[in-house]
Amino acid sequence: MPHVLLIEDDISVRDGMELVLRRHDYVVSVAGTGEEALPLLAGLPGKPVELVVLDLMLPGMDGFEVCRAIRARSTIPVIMLTARGDDQDIVTGLEAGADDYVVKPVTARVLEARIRAALRRAEPLPGPRTGEHHAGLVIDRAALTVTKLDTPIPLPPMELRLLLELSAAPGRVFSREQLLSSVWDLDYLGDSRLVDAAVRRLRTKIEDLPARPRYIQTVRGFGYRFGPL
Repeated sequence: MPHVLLIEDDISVRDGMELVLRRHDYVVSVAGTGEEALPLLAGLPGKPVELVVLDLMLPGMDGFEVCRAIRARSTIPVIMLTARGDDQDIVTGLEAGADDYVVKPVTARVLEARIRAALRRAEPLPGPRTGEHHAGLVIDRAALTVTKLDTPIPLPPMELRLLLELSAAPGRVFSREQLLSSVWDLDYLGDSRLVDAAVRRLRTKIEDLPARPRYIQTVRGFGYRFGPL
């Protein structure tokens, strides 16, 4: 029974989503504003919040601010809701730290499927190798940790999965479609902006100069590959 925090100011939409999630055996906490939601991130006794569904259009703190505040204190998956498929809203939300997005109105089936996929992605994926050294970057697949020059780099599950996938085959070029399938676990044509936004966020954490990446290189017209140079 995963615990989901639903942040939506429209009472009718929120009630409908809460009903759907409870019918699928989720524990649900609800909030109508960001200010109300942030204290709820601590979860219930013995039941921490495992995923956030976040509407972008909120009174007071907007969804972008709330997402950044969540990311400052937690690595749990965040699925953002946007009332329209506005490219800038989507890109800004992903850059703020959202793992996925859905455009309203969204069917119960689609929302629940995206939540299940996000929770699957948050599960640990230990690998057989451990202590891989890549020019100062150390990736421990068994412990699921990343360090650079002996400094730990905490990564949300999505960014960690992306780094593990790319670094498993240094030099190999991965298309965005391949990464959507293997990292995001999407069984349909996904949005390549999910990949691009996650790469940009990951670069800000592991690269000395994100604008001139050493570890995750863009192969124009194809996708990405893991270096390092």
